[in-house]
Amino acid sequence: MSGPVANNVFRSSGVIASAAGGLSWQDVVTASTVTVSAGNGYPINTTSNTCTITLPSSAEAGDQIIFLDYARTWGTYEIIIDSNGLNYQGEDDTFTVQYNTSGQTVSIVYSGATVGWIPESDVDVTDAPTPPPTQKGIFAYGNSGSYVSLSNLVNSSGVIASDVTGVGTARADMAATSYGTDKAIYGYGYTGSVVSITNLVSSSGVVATDTTGVGTARRVLAGATYGGDKALFAYGLTGSNVSMSNLVSSSGVVATDTTGVGTARNALDAAGYGDDKAIYGYGVTSGVVSMTNLVSNSGVVATDVTGVGTARGNIAAAGYGSTGQAIFGFGLSPATAITNLVTNVGVVGSDVSGVGTARRELGATRYGGDKAIFAYGTTGSVTAVSNLVSSSGVVASDTSGVGTARWGAIGAGYSTSA
Repeated sequence: MSGPVANNVFRSSGVIASAAGGLSWQDVVTASTVTVSAGNGYPINTTSNTCTITLPSSAEAGDQIIFLDYARTWGTYEIIIDSNGLNYQGEDDTFTVQYNTSGQTVSIVYSGATVGWIPESDVDVTDAPTPPPTQKGIFAYGNSGSYVSLSNLVNSSGVIASDVTGVGTARADMAATSYGTDKAIYGYGYTGSVVSITNLVSSSGVVATDTTGVGTARRVLAGATYGGDKALFAYGLTGSNVSMSNLVSSSGVVATDTTGVGTARNALDAAGYGDDKAIYGYGVTSGVVSMTNLVSNSGVVATDVTGVGTARGNIAAAGYGSTGQAIFGFGLSPATAITNLVTNVGVVGSDVSGVGTARRELGATRYGGDKAIFAYGTTGSVTAVSNLVSSSGVVASDTSGVGTARWGAIGAGYSTSA
């Protein structure tokens, strides 16, 4: 027991119960079941599974137990409380008690046999940590008339640097995305045949050599971040359209195929939104489409949402803004420069008249914390022009290109340091 007696509660037996400040905090619980004791606090980690918590079979008034969401994953894998013969908020233990809000902390106190355990505090910690914003970007690979593996870095002011000699297999039609908050990954693509190799990009913008691919080889797919520090590749073309996805861990490890959700298609793109979720949009089935698919903060792809805006393929997308917005832009329907803004809850806006050279098979990335840039592509002839996007989603006119003109130079953000 700790704390002055005045701050503690007398049990009905006359024994003084520990105050909240005197709780004994236990080791983090990762198991699917745990039996708990009064006077303790338990961090419950449900990253991989739900957890059923069995309360003591006997208790006295004033007994207290606290549970907290260790990894902010109760929204994905909940906790279930078994009151073990005692009442919980006046109901017997045949009732189901569960908590499924990420970031929640639950403090329960035993009141006596009639009502039993009562949650005296049930708090959702809404001010969750958010990942630091991406400051720099990279455009890499593509086809200038032949496949190339060169890259061009983008600084935190949106200035594209000259060519850096490439590392890894020269190819186009791949996807790229940020991961781990400050790194990037390029994956899959086409060299004359589809491949599933990946190349990691360090927090200083250095492209690594090929990593043997995991998952089905394909091209014209898309990549996006989710969950703050993870990523996924989804959809694409193997010879026929597919809707499978591959999750990427916070350390850049690509997982095996996950059965796809939504219409199989290619030539779409994706971006993160709302700080921890993603959206895939547009693309080609047997013709161009404008549907979208939202991705949860646990990497689950949702079913099709009827699209807003002009159906098109060979589009580019990136996040922007200080509250988690995104933008889809340009594409082929025929070649256009229109854009569609996405709110921080994943709602796609109607067409915004295009600014800059209409083109397709370009790339886009976030930079400078809250801005974005579209660059490269083809109008029928390859180009290196770029267009900056402000923190409010306004696309600027063309900036003369830097680096080798090419199509398929895919963009991704890296570095949290300006």
